[in-house]
Amino acid sequence: MNRDRTIHRRVLDYAYMDTDTLRRDFHLSAQGYSDAQAEESRAEYGRNILSGRAADTVLYRLRRAFINPFAVILFVLASISFVTDVLLASNFSRDMTTVFIILSMLLLSGTVRFVQEMRAKQVADRLTGMIASNALVRRNGRWIEISSTELVVGDAVRLFAGDRVPADIRLTAANDLFVSQSVITGESAILEKNAGALSQGKPRSYAEYSNIAFMGSSVIGGTGEGVVLAVGQDTVYGGFTGTQASRKNGFDQGAGSIAWVLIRFMAVLVPVVFVACGLTQGDWLAAFLFALSVAVGLTPEMLPMVINACLAKGGAAMEKKQTVVKNSNAMQGFGSMDILCVDKTGTLTGDVISLEYYMDILGNESEKVLDFSCLNSLYHTGVRNHLDTAILKCREMPGRGAHFQKLAEEHPKLDEKPFDYERRFASVLVKGSGENLLLVKGSLEEVCRRCSRVEYRGSRSGMEDGLASVHAIVDEMLEDGMKVLAVAYKPLQGDQITAADEQDLILLGYLAFFDAPKRTAADAICKLQQLHVGVRVLTGDQKSVAVSICRRLGIDTARTLTGEQLERLTDDELPVVVERTAVFAELSPRQKVHILQTLQANGHTVGFLGDGMNDLPAIVESDVGISVDTAAEAVKEGADVILLKKDLNVLEEGIQEGRKAFANVSKYIRITASSNFGNILSIVIASVFLPFFPMASVQLLLLNLLYDMLCLVLPWDHVDREVCARPLEWSGRTLGRFMRFFGPVSSVFDIATFAWLFFVLCPSVCGGSFASLAGSAEQLRFIALFQTGWFLESMWTQVMILHLLRTRKVPLLQSRPSFPVMLVTTLGILFFTVLTFTPVGGLIGLTALPPAYFGFLVGIVLLYLLLVTLAKSWYIKKYHELL
Repeated sequence: MNRDRTIHRRVLDYAYMDTDTLRRDFHLSAQGYSDAQAEESRAEYGRNILSGRAADTVLYRLRRAFINPFAVILFVLASISFVTDVLLASNFSRDMTTVFIILSMLLLSGTVRFVQEMRAKQVADRLTGMIASNALVRRNGRWIEISSTELVVGDAVRLFAGDRVPADIRLTAANDLFVSQSVITGESAILEKNAGALSQGKPRSYAEYSNIAFMGSSVIGGTGEGVVLAVGQDTVYGGFTGTQASRKNGFDQGAGSIAWVLIRFMAVLVPVVFVACGLTQGDWLAAFLFALSVAVGLTPEMLPMVINACLAKGGAAMEKKQTVVKNSNAMQGFGSMDILCVDKTGTLTGDVISLEYYMDILGNESEKVLDFSCLNSLYHTGVRNHLDTAILKCREMPGRGAHFQKLAEEHPKLDEKPFDYERRFASVLVKGSGENLLLVKGSLEEVCRRCSRVEYRGSRSGMEDGLASVHAIVDEMLEDGMKVLAVAYKPLQGDQITAADEQDLILLGYLAFFDAPKRTAADAICKLQQLHVGVRVLTGDQKSVAVSICRRLGIDTARTLTGEQLERLTDDELPVVVERTAVFAELSPRQKVHILQTLQANGHTVGFLGDGMNDLPAIVESDVGISVDTAAEAVKEGADVILLKKDLNVLEEGIQEGRKAFANVSKYIRITASSNFGNILSIVIASVFLPFFPMASVQLLLLNLLYDMLCLVLPWDHVDREVCARPLEWSGRTLGRFMRFFGPVSSVFDIATFAWLFFVLCPSVCGGSFASLAGSAEQLRFIALFQTGWFLESMWTQVMILHLLRTRKVPLLQSRPSFPVMLVTTLGILFFTVLTFTPVGGLIGLTALPPAYFGFLVGIVLLYLLLVTLAKSWYIKKYHELL
């Protein structure tokens, strides 16, 4: 099996055998497989489904929704609560309430995420074309199109330019068949395939399997036929699915770090509470149960639900703004992305290229240059690019159709070598009147490097004589932002192209194209810069063209780097250079990945926007892989986010929504965790001095859970524009600091409340101090008043601090919460206050409080708000952040 990216043994064996042996062993006839034979093969060798797609089922989505670091913590706490509250409790005191509440929260939060991800998956499936991905196969004596997932080992298939190879295939026929295996190797070289058996001696690389078309490869040019030898996970591509599925784990890493912060706090506080309560109360079992409730109380039980609600709402909002998030976890990348790498063509420019000039080496219009370039584009069997399309439009010019038709008839094609990203030009061999002609069109630098002569109006001279003219004509066009290709030719005697034939060419002239910048690009780049997202242009175009376009769009072009210059940099120099450079030109796909990896190593969260097969390695490697709905199928599969419109403005809006969702998640985690920590710290202190628990276990759990339920409205809260102006960090790095800073602030007022309740209010209502009360009923009333007093004070302060810490500004005046947040928190305070006067409150040990208490409560809350406001200002001044 191909679990380690090795080639399946069946593919290895038949690569060395001739096609007759292959057909005989698989019982292949001219009719192809029958339906019955296909079913037998499927039963024996399996279906053509990769683990990534096979795993992306309802069960897989359920696992993703319900198994995460936060859910695991809550599940463990629910299990402990089940043991202590049910299994170890007496028949009279058994209570499933806590277990039920925690598990209900897990169920609801998982359901929210599951529904959102299934909805996003349906949209992504439609966009990636998974359902309509077909292959041309010989079945029952006919060539028919079927879903690629229905292919079986032994099927005879045909391949054409533009196809994505649907399985590992042993070729039985090939006609100028060229493929790109960059999706497997990450290398941009275009490889020619043939049907001949390999000679003995194991090939050293995938590129040397000249008679095997590997799954996932792209057919650049030509046609071919072959027999399927490996499907699904048995393919080389299948070995990549597990790696690609796990490559982007920034969300899980951040979630894990936050979970570990909470676990460390539990590991310290729970034993302290257990020992303190055990020593003061003398009941070690009760102390143990209370310590466990502290662990539950420290954990934000609604954390998974709030996170999933925020991500789901953010994903839905982004979809309305033409952005489909395939994976909810990708919201992390949007929230923290600080560098966006883009290609120039189609992103910064209009993607509608027109041929402006066809000229000889002195800049005069040349019909010969147009004729030779048109033949090159016409016979190029690779996937048509925008430049070829622009050239071939010349056939539609008035009176030109018949001319080009006659030209093609007089010069039929003999051979070709398609364009690739290493050579950077395409060669076509055509039949001439006396001798054959090799027609070359491509990169100005690469073609000129291979030319030894120039031609002007039929006369030829040495290349050095024409260099001055080349620079004089070309440099001016490049500075105007035009893309310039060189056209060269060479008479040949043979009918096949060799590597040596592509040397000593004759430079004939140039083609100049113009790809105008998009009207919206400059505005979008300005907005991205305002969001502190640096834009890096990574393009294969000439440096002068890239600089011209970027200068018009306001991108810093003071420093630019070409692929050739990149190769000369040392490992120590490159990290420094990429930080200072915004425009990278004349790059191969491999070099794009190298730049991206260097930026990541420098500590950046990097997004990559691309739509071509050559962009796939960079999309896979990036923290946020972004594509468009018109991209190649494989590219959309590898992307995390799909834009429904190829416009940077769409991306800018998506980033805004991603940061809003992340900011609201951060609000909940930090505020709730610090409030809970303050409560637990107060309990630790109170447990040392009080002869009873400051709050019953069920009251502590209820306080925590009901407050968390109020926080469910946070996904609909407003987010300050300043918060969304910068990338947000998703980690627990500063969570502990936030908890240690603001948690003790609430403890100061908790202790003041303890003192007033224990020494003033409760004795005045009960008729004496706790120690002086003779009967247990009077002491129970004393305890109920005390616990209810702290219950309300804790709830009021927790709700109010939510308003204070949700913004760096003055709450309500400079930054107003959304109406749902204001409504729910106000109703929440009223509900909890009224609860203490109801029989329901009495069931959990709460009791009605005298009017004097509420006067004290208002005063202590106002003082608390004043101190928190001062503390917040100091915290922001010292750490330059809040959330």
